Amino acid sequence: MPFLHRLRAVLSKPFLFFTLIMAVKLAVVWSVVFHGSGSSLWLMLATGIPSVWFLFCLVELALYRRKLGAYLVFDLILTGIYFAVIMYYKYFGVIVTFHELRQVNQVSDVNSSVISLLAPYYLFIFTDIVVLGGLLLFRRKARAWGRRIAVRGRRSWAGAGTAVSLAACIGSIVPHMDSMNEFMQAQGMGILNYEVYVAFAKPTMPAFNSVDVTQEKIDRAKGVAQPAKPALWQAAQGKNLIIIQLEAFQNFLIGLKIDGKEITPNMNALADRSYYFPHFFQQVGPGNTSDAEFVVNTSLYIPPNGAAAEIYADKALPSMPKRLAAAGYDTATFHTNDVSFWNRDQLYQALGWGTYYDHGFFGDEDPVMFAASDEVLYDKTAAKLAEMDRSGKPFYAQVISMSGHHPFGIPERKVRIGLPEQYRDTMVGDYLEAQNYADFALGQFIAKLKASGVWENSVVVLYGDHQGLPIYSLNSRERELMNGFYKREYGVTDMMNIPLIVSVPGKDGQQMEQIGGQSDIFPTAANLLGISLNDQLHFGQDLFNQTVNFLPQRYYLPSGSLITGQGAFVPGTGYEDGTVYPLNGGAASAGAVTRDEFERAYELIGMSDSYAASLPERKSAIKG
Repeated sequence: MPFLHRLRAVLSKPFLFFTLIMAVKLAVVWSVVFHGSGSSLWLMLATGIPSVWFLFCLVELALYRRKLGAYLVFDLILTGIYFAVIMYYKYFGVIVTFHELRQVNQVSDVNSSVISLLAPYYLFIFTDIVVLGGLLLFRRKARAWGRRIAVRGRRSWAGAGTAVSLAACIGSIVPHMDSMNEFMQAQGMGILNYEVYVAFAKPTMPAFNSVDVTQEKIDRAKGVAQPAKPALWQAAQGKNLIIIQLEAFQNFLIGLKIDGKEITPNMNALADRSYYFPHFFQQVGPGNTSDAEFVVNTSLYIPPNGAAAEIYADKALPSMPKRLAAAGYDTATFHTNDVSFWNRDQLYQALGWGTYYDHGFFGDEDPVMFAASDEVLYDKTAAKLAEMDRSGKPFYAQVISMSGHHPFGIPERKVRIGLPEQYRDTMVGDYLEAQNYADFALGQFIAKLKASGVWENSVVVLYGDHQGLPIYSLNSRERELMNGFYKREYGVTDMMNIPLIVSVPGKDGQQMEQIGGQSDIFPTAANLLGISLNDQLHFGQDLFNQTVNFLPQRYYLPSGSLITGQGAFVPGTGYEDGTVYPLNGGAASAGAVTRDEFERAYELIGMSDSYAASLPERKSAIKG
């Protein structure tokens, strides 16, 4: 039987056998991560197999006495890397590297999010490990096979194979070293080559001497000039500041109706009577919610690798809590999860919060996702804010909602809206139900603040912390549902578009058309409260006094990306082969984002990194 003879021949040569297995696994990675980018499977194999061969040649050279065990160990390690790449891409849309190992301790807290993205066929890449492991445990013939192949092959062939495969790996890495786009780097280099390159590559961002980073240089790079008489300066002087961070809340929800029912009626009402910024964008990284807290409270950009709560937690960060405390404000932050989640216990000290309220304050009552519900959050927070307001001293409070967290599977008891059949068993439908509930709980909070008199005495800022429905996590059915909302293809700029709503006592508000990002919230709030930032570096700008803006991006978009009033620019190797994604779909005009804007955005990111790295270590403490 020719087939059996060929199978025996393959099994007698583990180098060939495991190469075929790795080729199949690379094909699975390609189908999930790179298929939609226009990259070919053959490129994936051409760049991926040499790095596999390099390891396998080492086995043949040095580990031949335990050859089968060595192959299985490398098989398990490589499979773990490939699986991590798949799952991380589905959740974040980026290629995971060793930098993200810091996040491993967070996985147990968001395991429902991870599991929701797990398609059964992803586990197919572990099949060979399970089968071979079982055979070795329970079949003598399998163990005998392992002993038969434990012989030294031709050292000359193995040595030549090591040299040739290493040369092929280097040949895949070198041409793509100068590419700014990390995704394109991984695609061109191959997964394993890219992982090794990132581990040893030096930072590519421009470095600045921290003393050379000045507000004048920041403003010049952003193209802003400070007005002599700022609009709305001191419009809410002496008022409280309440900032509400809404979990995974995207801008398309504002005004959305399905079968005549508003999905977020309370946010809609606020948008109608407040200052509403529909062209507002996230600026977060792998820390997601905690990164949003960092950016909003510092007006700095996220660090180059890792979550801000991990990288900058030991720094004495100039921040909004510290600035307002110096102006006579009490400060407190409210979050229903444990303060240690995402290293917030350290981040909050770095930011200088006066007090934090976490799981110990809110308890386990009425759980939704992995913490107390937004109803509990808002109920207990409203009572505490009323108490703080009665002290006669202004306060700054940040309130972090949680019930709209991915994967949006709120308990049935919390579902308050009936959706048409086409939304059933989809992430989009679950998302709409979760955000409808979150909006309901927000409405209760607003009512309580108004009943206690806190609302009329406060500037209230609401914004989404980050995207909820990433384009790379949606299946074809879910993408069609999103396309229906937009009447066009749901794209990159839509995914990153979150709302900003600012309610100012005594002001009717209006819809504001300029673009903005989370780094702009600090200077915007400071202007309303009449608190000068002249002696504090900030990379955002006051949205009431600047109509031109551009937002450097990293992580969710490749390095060198930025968002302007024309769209999102994503570089290729550099500026010349970059792509512009218009804010409202359609085709981008040539030069919609200029080289000058691209270079200034890159400069701003470098200045933020250098400034943050130069900050002294903190020595503050915080009450809980």
